[in-house]
Amino acid sequence: MKRLFFILVFCSIYNSIAQNKESYLTKNRFDLNSKKFIFPQKNFKIIGFGAYHGSAKTEDVELKLLTSITKNNTLKFYFHEVDNSTAYFYNKYLKTGDTLLLKKLIIHNGFHVTQERTIEMYKKWKNFKRLNDKLPNKIKILGLEWIRNYRFVTKHLLDLVDNKDKKNIPLNEIENMVRLDTTSYALGNLSYAYKKIKSFVTDYENKKEFYAKKITYLDEFNHLINNIKSSFNLKVRRSNIVYNNYLNLNKIYDFKTNLQFLRVGFFHIEKAREGAKSSPSFFARLIENKIYTKEEIISVIGYFTNSRVVWSEVYEKGEYKSFTTEGGYGIGDYEKEYFRGIQHLKNTKISDLTLFKLNRKDSPYLEKTPDLIEIVMKDEESNGKLVKGISTLDFLDYAILISNSKASKPIYEMK
Repeated sequence: MKRLFFILVFCSIYNSIAQNKESYLTKNRFDLNSKKFIFPQKNFKIIGFGAYHGSAKTEDVELKLLTSITKNNTLKFYFHEVDNSTAYFYNKYLKTGDTLLLKKLIIHNGFHVTQERTIEMYKKWKNFKRLNDKLPNKIKILGLEWIRNYRFVTKHLLDLVDNKDKKNIPLNEIENMVRLDTTSYALGNLSYAYKKIKSFVTDYENKKEFYAKKITYLDEFNHLINNIKSSFNLKVRRSNIVYNNYLNLNKIYDFKTNLQFLRVGFFHIEKAREGAKSSPSFFARLIENKIYTKEEIISVIGYFTNSRVVWSEVYEKGEYKSFTTEGGYGIGDYEKEYFRGIQHLKNTKISDLTLFKLNRKDSPYLEKTPDLIEIVMKDEESNGKLVKGISTLDFLDYAILISNSKASKPIYEMK
């Protein structure tokens, strides 16, 4: 009898909490499809949007967020999940509209996130350009990632150093390599590109005064050299590279006085560690090191229901043939792998793209339960023990429920 009593009490408390959260969500939800949608917060320094990679509507969500934010604020910097040399050429695309360059950039995305080497990402950037063209103050694209391939790094170098006299042998060799374009631009000491770039870096460090006269943007060039030198170590710690790149670029661009938008996988924009001994995400590092206060950083995380993601590209003898998709694992709303509390979002959504503001002062998401952060898994260990007793608002500010999204398609499917 006592056991039954406790079960009934538990169920009553659980239902009360669920109703409290769903009542709150109903009052704090927004339809991203509405022409009247305005992002419900203005005062912040940096905003990050992230979700599992590979689902088509993610790009629609990002554009709607950007469109709204640029109506109320002057967005200065956009961080793409690529290295800064690749970002440099995204800026070129935004200026020129060269779609052949854009397609090459999207293919190159695969070195950072294979699931974003897609047609949807290509279309997103075309729409991004249309948005940017209308803005009085243009957005600058920057990259924080470590270098994983030298293709755009070599082209970036050639743009930054004046070699009209053709007297610089290491640079001449890089020019010839880019012109022939027969190498893979891979990292590692077995790579032809690696050897030519390392030769150039050695030459530069031995003759800095000579090079200084040939380089217009010396700060940008030195940042590139530092990233190239990091690429010589194949055992880099990605999180360290991203954070240090942010600090170094801040010296050039003064981020604190300019609004920034970051698009990455959702882990990087969690505002706290998943457990005291866990590695900090990028946003957690910014807060822990007092670069920004917790309130100056906004984290927006996307969640999927009834959706699919592109999972892998299929090759035969090195040639692309097809792709696979997934609608179970990789979605976060699957009987064997789901986000704790996602049902509350599903019960209160008002469209296929519903934004929920979680961070009001009266929010039930202040409770020490990690809804939308804990991943409940049936067949293997999850992060439940790590995030136990931590509130949702320690990690994020807004949730977006994305419903009925098709999987993205690899750009190799583009006709």
